[in-house]
Amino acid sequence: MSAPSAPKNTPKVTEREARQVAEAAREQDWHKPSFAKELFLGRFRLDLIHPHPLPAADDVRRGEAFLARLRDFCETRIDSALIERDARIPDEVINGLRELGALGMKIDPKYGGLGLTQVYYNKALALVGSVSPAIGALLSAHQSIGVPQPLKLFGSQEQKETFLPRLASTDISAFLLTEPDVGSDPARLATSAVPDGPYYILDGVKLWTTNGVVADLLVVMARVPRSAGHKGGITAFVVEADSPGITVENRNAFMGLRGLENGVTRFHRVRVPAANRIGPEGAGLKIALTTLNTGRLSLPAMCVGAGKWCLKIAREWSAVREQWGRPVARHEAVGAKISFIAATTFALEAVVDLSSQMADENRNDIRIEAALAKLYGSEMGCLMADELVQIRGGRGFETAESLAARGERAVPAEQLLRDLRINRIFEGSTEIMHLLIAREAVDAHLKVAGDIIDPDKPLSAKAKAGANAVGFYARWLPKLVTGPGQLPRTYAEFNPPGHPDLSTHLRYVERSARKLARSTFYAMSRWQGRMETKQGFLGRIVDIGAELFAMSAACVRAELLRSSDDHGREAYRLADVFCRQSRVRVEELFTRLWSNTDDLDRRMVEGVLSGAYTWLEEGIIDPSGEGPWIADTAPGPSVRDNVHRPVR
Repeated sequence: MSAPSAPKNTPKVTEREARQVAEAAREQDWHKPSFAKELFLGRFRLDLIHPHPLPAADDVRRGEAFLARLRDFCETRIDSALIERDARIPDEVINGLRELGALGMKIDPKYGGLGLTQVYYNKALALVGSVSPAIGALLSAHQSIGVPQPLKLFGSQEQKETFLPRLASTDISAFLLTEPDVGSDPARLATSAVPDGPYYILDGVKLWTTNGVVADLLVVMARVPRSAGHKGGITAFVVEADSPGITVENRNAFMGLRGLENGVTRFHRVRVPAANRIGPEGAGLKIALTTLNTGRLSLPAMCVGAGKWCLKIAREWSAVREQWGRPVARHEAVGAKISFIAATTFALEAVVDLSSQMADENRNDIRIEAALAKLYGSEMGCLMADELVQIRGGRGFETAESLAARGERAVPAEQLLRDLRINRIFEGSTEIMHLLIAREAVDAHLKVAGDIIDPDKPLSAKAKAGANAVGFYARWLPKLVTGPGQLPRTYAEFNPPGHPDLSTHLRYVERSARKLARSTFYAMSRWQGRMETKQGFLGRIVDIGAELFAMSAACVRAELLRSSDDHGREAYRLADVFCRQSRVRVEELFTRLWSNTDDLDRRMVEGVLSGAYTWLEEGIIDPSGEGPWIADTAPGPSVRDNVHRPVR
């Protein structure tokens, strides 16, 4: 049986063309230092993150004042069980958030916003997300990737003055990129924006439009055809959600985040003023990726909140639940899970706070740090929630509503597990994040030696690249042989009397960074142009880097808390345990770089796709319904009711 074909209107592109589109959207240069970039190159630049950067006193004052108001609102105005039961955030809650100023947390006060720093914006998301992840997603989608952030970075002054006051006080925004047959491969984007005098005419269908069901303003990515006077390419537009020709055809339902206002939006000959175009034609993907550089920090921030809640419930439950004569927390099998949750929550908060403060200071390029935070936070958040369900046992699998009905505390552990699962897919799946980070991690190598392995480059270019590579590697490789991580007294300030010794972990990070860089270089030498197909290897390289970054952040945060006399001894203990747990994972990942089943897995997949193992599928009944794997996205008028529901 042949595989179903893709929707006919989706552009056909080759693998190379798709890579070229993604590469063109990358920020090509590094104008500022990057701790994570240096880490992947084998250079442990502790000076870039230590001493831990701190927010300004005025930023702290304004941020803490808003957090106090938000906490009171969450405790008195939000019924998380109601949102879960009705699968909808009540209008009065959204209106209350408007009155509180929550829609404008990141918008400059001159446009009516609160002007919070990234640090306090993330703390606010962690707080509100702990009571209702659906509300956290609404606020995050509105400000982290919705209209405000692209306008802040790329919008004209007129656009800012027109839209930002609305977005700070009343209007909800949504980001529309994904299509039914287009996910992380934007080269195949099918939605079109055809120039028509002072307008563009939009046609197409967008899928998984978070906030799209209730949005007032949309940022839409559409393809402008190349023509006389028009460069063309994927372009970003601000679109009024109630424009004629826009139909929200479906409000999607998911295994978690049941209050999420996520839909399918169709555009049929929608007229958008050219004045609403953000940036030049063809800059849409660059705008989207740059927006995500800091926007990705919102998801791990909410994972921090989830970790804190997991720790609280695990502590309280495990102290009262007894088995075999003592609380279950005293049994090693359960205690190990509690230790993991506590240590990982500390490290994840360290990663998010450090990355956020660096974003606020704007003196470092944090594109890799933010991506690592998203990757690490989404993976570890799911693991912590899963461990909490296991600690709770049968009660972890039981819904909060059922627990309450039979007289027990309504602990929504299973809901948290469902709600967090999307974070491994949202805003770049784990697999895509591995590739994105790996591309940035090897950027220095490709800049000096990329032409050598590029089949389209002439011999003259290859020769020039070869000469450049010899010079670069002659200087770089010797520095990977030895370093300060081999000196027993390095980083001595992280070994204060009466505290666990964190200096030993920082020396391990330094040594491991050099080992990581050597492994990457060896792999590039071995596989050359085939390196990009070694996704299993690249994923492990990135995962090692994520662990090393988390260990560094945890140690730096512990020292900050010690020096400020704020639970310093406990922070050192948490950082020490986390680093010891992380080192076990790093060693396993290093082993799996070269000892794995990647080649066997590839051959197995070929057999599965060819039908060699269909006999293994016998003996079941497939409960899936009828219908195509991918919905038709052909342009044209909608034949469905409009379920757009702006909140007033």
